[in-house]
Amino acid sequence: MEEKKILWLALILHMITAPVYGRYYSQSVPYASPRKKVSKLHFFFHDRISGKNPTSILIARPNITGEDKSPALPFGSLFAVYDPLTVGPKPTSEIIGHAEGLYVSSSQDALTLVIYLDFGFTSGSFNGSSFSLFSRNPVTEKEREVAVVGGRGKFRMARGFAHLKTRFTNETDSGTVVECRATVVHH
Repeated sequence: MEEKKILWLALILHMITAPVYGRYYSQSVPYASPRKKVSKLHFFFHDRISGKNPTSILIARPNITGEDKSPALPFGSLFAVYDPLTVGPKPTSEIIGHAEGLYVSSSQDALTLVIYLDFGFTSGSFNGSSFSLFSRNPVTEKEREVAVVGGRGKFRMARGFAHLKTRFTNETDSGTVVECRATVVHH
């Protein structure tokens, strides 16, 4: 009998305390930050998936048994990227850094990529700093907008957006030249 009382008492205590541990807990605190800066950048990046010196390499391809409707890259293709960033649209323009990251073909109907690219600068006032994009990139549209989601160095805590415009496409050798106009809010 005594054991049943202890069991009931333990059960009641458990029922009383269980909702406390199961509740969502959130605390908001004021965010004191130094004055934010806005940087507007304009540069070009050059992406080549073929030719003598490709800057994007296929690292995984899906095993598709059905018919793939995507025009250029099969749905699910994954690429590693190391694209030069230049001050002008010509491949011989001054290199100011590199875009490093990944992109995956993410549509079964039209060529759309989900990109993660880190734009790292190796010269100029942003030398040693980078900002990152992570966004859907519908590359068949000549102009599109992608999200800036972070950064390091002078772009610490970056957010913002980048307008991408395809300036030139030739898959045989010179690849694609993309103009980037980024607005980056950072600390």
